[in-house]
Amino acid sequence: MATTKRQRSCIACGKLAGKAELMRIVRDPFGVVSFDKTGRAPGRGAYVCSEECFAAACKKKKLDRALKATLGSDEYDRIAADVATHAREAR
Repeated sequence: MATTKRQRSCIACGKLAGKAELMRIVRDPFGVVSFDKTGRAPGRGAYVCSEECFAAACKKKKLDRALKATLGSDEYDRIAADVATHAREAR
């Protein structure tokens, strides 16, 4: 019996994709929220498929709800920079 890889969904648009195709933001066990470059950091994760979806998720507070955390504008800015850098490198 073949196993299928579990699909994740973008919190902004709902696009289903494999873990490697999405970008993960994680809230670690200490409550620190950051971009998870490896996709393997411990903690509660949320996935976005693009910079645009990250911005939409932030604007509608979807990221806060998905991570069960309240983020400040400085945290959004820091994570947005990391997401943008990763998106450029992935092209």
